Amino acid sequence: MGEAVRFANVVREYQVGGQMVRALDGVDLSLEGGQFVSIVGPSGAGKSTLLHLMGGLDQPTEGTVAVGGADIGALSDEGLAEFRRHRIGFVFQFFNLLPTLTAWENVAVPRLLDGRTLSSARADAIALLERVGLGERVNHKPAELSGGQMQRVAVARALVNNPPLILADEPTGNLDSKTGRGILALLSEVAHGGADRLVVMVTHDSSAAAVTDRTITMRDGRLDGSHSGTQ
Repeated sequence: MGEAVRFANVVREYQVGGQMVRALDGVDLSLEGGQFVSIVGPSGAGKSTLLHLMGGLDQPTEGTVAVGGADIGALSDEGLAEFRRHRIGFVFQFFNLLPTLTAWENVAVPRLLDGRTLSSARADAIALLERVGLGERVNHKPAELSGGQMQRVAVARALVNNPPLILADEPTGNLDSKTGRGILALLSEVAHGGADRLVVMVTHDSSAAAVTDRTITMRDGRLDGSHSGTQ
């Protein structure tokens, strides 16, 4: 498996009031494709900052972040937007589905940013919903779906542009334990599905982290070691 993500001496500082806060403090990290990786640690450890930098939602104060060998800090605003559309799929704790759209329309939404119509993306969206076990719910709106079903729609939406990197921020945090286990199994399947795709998940749940291939522990903006999880 090739290197998918590389952090080299990454520092991220924020101005908060009159103080400078160092959210990341010299992080070096290499992640390979074909893995399901979890990032854990206490609140304020830098987990979300790390995820946002991987996704091009934020820029380092110092150091470099490379995804697929490309330094994303060197990209223009237009290049960053293109990077996020085609290289990254996002899955959030609260699903972020559009309530007036059906499941398949929500999955197809990222295609609109490329100038496509919803109808032209319909077949691909339905195929992805079938893949995540929602073939009978393609025309249901979010209010007609359970939390687990909405998260499966969100995973399908993250996959619609076939990105090599999936970033999941507390994807089981709003779900009961049984439903959460189903989402973790789905994310593991996505990571190990043969496309050399990397799935990175931020979680506070140690049992969720335990099913991943590798766990990255963060504390005070630094990496606090890593270990292999169990399958």
